Amino acid sequence: MNEKLYSFILNKKHRAFRHEVDRDFATAFSAAGTPYAERITARFEELMAAQEPHILEGEQIVLLRTTAKTPDVLTEAEWEAYRAEHGYVHELGYTSNLCGDYAGIIAAGLDAIRETADAYGKREIDAIFALCDRYIAEAEHLGRHDVVEVLRQIPHKGARTLREALQFFRILHFSLWLEGCYHNTVGRFDQYMYPYFAGDLATGRLSEAEAEALVEDFFLSFNKDSDLYPGVQQGDNGQSMVLGGCNAAGEDCFNALSAICLRASKKLLMIDPKINLRVSKKTPIEVYRLGSELTKAGLGFPQYSNDDVVIPALKAMGYAHEDACDYVVAACWEFIIPKYGYEIVNAGALNFPAVVSKVIEEKLPNAMSFEGFMEDVDAAVKREATAMTAMKSAAPFLPSPLMDLLITERRYRNFGFHGTGIASAADALAAVNTHVFEKKDVTVERLLAGLASDFATDPDLLRLLRYESPKMGCDNDAVDSLAVRLLDDYADGLAGHKNAYGGIYRAGTGTAMYYLWHAAEVGATADGRRRGEPFGTNFSPNLFAKIDGPTSVVRSFTKPHTDRVCNGGPLTLEFAASMFKAPDSIDKLAELVRFFVRKGGHQLQLNAVNADKMRAAQMHPEQYAQLVVRIWGWSAYFVELDKEYQDHVIARQEYTV
Repeated sequence: MNEKLYSFILNKKHRAFRHEVDRDFATAFSAAGTPYAERITARFEELMAAQEPHILEGEQIVLLRTTAKTPDVLTEAEWEAYRAEHGYVHELGYTSNLCGDYAGIIAAGLDAIRETADAYGKREIDAIFALCDRYIAEAEHLGRHDVVEVLRQIPHKGARTLREALQFFRILHFSLWLEGCYHNTVGRFDQYMYPYFAGDLATGRLSEAEAEALVEDFFLSFNKDSDLYPGVQQGDNGQSMVLGGCNAAGEDCFNALSAICLRASKKLLMIDPKINLRVSKKTPIEVYRLGSELTKAGLGFPQYSNDDVVIPALKAMGYAHEDACDYVVAACWEFIIPKYGYEIVNAGALNFPAVVSKVIEEKLPNAMSFEGFMEDVDAAVKREATAMTAMKSAAPFLPSPLMDLLITERRYRNFGFHGTGIASAADALAAVNTHVFEKKDVTVERLLAGLASDFATDPDLLRLLRYESPKMGCDNDAVDSLAVRLLDDYADGLAGHKNAYGGIYRAGTGTAMYYLWHAAEVGATADGRRRGEPFGTNFSPNLFAKIDGPTSVVRSFTKPHTDRVCNGGPLTLEFAASMFKAPDSIDKLAELVRFFVRKGGHQLQLNAVNADKMRAAQMHPEQYAQLVVRIWGWSAYFVELDKEYQDHVIARQEYTV
């Protein structure tokens, strides 16, 4: 590792090269009535021209962002009119959460791509060439002939070596962000980069150690300007990399470059790129051990996706076999298709506790049996899911000439939804069944009064529901079967509906930030949760559920038919960092992950945490700048998070193996 470069970026000294963009693009464009595609392209040209070439000492993968922000191209009034015209505009209105054909462009070179590009695409490519020319001039001035040699080949022509391929990716990735695209994912990095890696080793251009050092430099490049990327919180930037997994022939594809990437992440201890491992029953235990070493390091990744579940699920949704086998992960966990997918996988979320609470309030007083009550719940969940499809049928993006070069065929236009608070909803239903219908120790009137008062007038009821009722995560079929039923209802409510592009709607088990947002919209719930308390993140137990250990959680959360709700959404477990003091902890954790895969779990993320250290970091943030935690589908530096997100991580249960 280049220690000087690492220290320079870690200490954020590279930010001193930035300058503000003193240009109100939106007002000027609005006054002139400039078409949207022209706005995007003209802004890109001007921002690229404003980049000042800087080559840091010893760095092999160059390109440093020197403009501090990307000003908007529409005024606030124009955005209001745009939303009024289209009804639903996704997030910022710019393309996001897509994975382009990096492999094809890196192999072909931009000269070849330019030949068939439209006028806007040609202009953006020319702007990229101009920036690279300035970097060549700077490299010649510094005597960095190695940089000159790389940039004289790419991006004009296709890459021939690993370094050229990595530099080409950096140029494309940098350009996407500057154009306004965001949550630009990395895709199956070890698959499309492997031929260059293998070629360099075979010809003796690189040793494996030199290749690893080059990958470390490349990984550092993700951290040069990631603070400028938009997200709900700092760190939520979508720089998600996928390693391993099966190919179309069913062969496991984890390779030497995959292992190098895991080792590089462990050595650098930075939040980007965020690593995702595709695994299956064919995955060797040694791969799980390598992943567990990374978990031990405290980065909150790798996140695991199970090919044995995901690939058949995608095929059942209508994806071609070859495309399903090539799936990658979006910014957090959602499954997307590189090169052909132009989908919105985070269009919204279903609030399970809100639906269940409403049915309890409206239908429970007249319910003659629990099964009759559950039929009302089934119908309500299905109605809510179907209503979401009506509200979000079309979602236009502003033009992206650069993304159009990376995704030339929009083969898939599906929408995906998250699912919030599944454990809270299942626990609430289990409590109703146990206490209202079976034991009959709580009347409907008492339950409704307790919920209405936030249990202020009935602390005994709070204790009963919170601590003495069945909880999902304890391998209890009675409560787990309710979660199965709720998720099946969700899938049924979306089935058969199409969006404006002819795409389907995909249900998921992730929460994103809704575990806080949706919780704030719901009062006290029948699982013993009080008003204002958050739900568990993603596909995980309630924060206050008494759980014996992670094995029972795995058993509970692998019972639902996750192939039917396969938009993505991992079972999320926090482990006490102290457990890694045991010499066999890595082996035990690796076996737990393999157990999850063999049980048919679809996605898993693990976090090694130390609550005492996090509390200390809240008091003395300057001493814990590199403390990393997993939030929902991404990792962040703890001290850069808002306190509500910090507190949620601290409150999560810590397991041991």
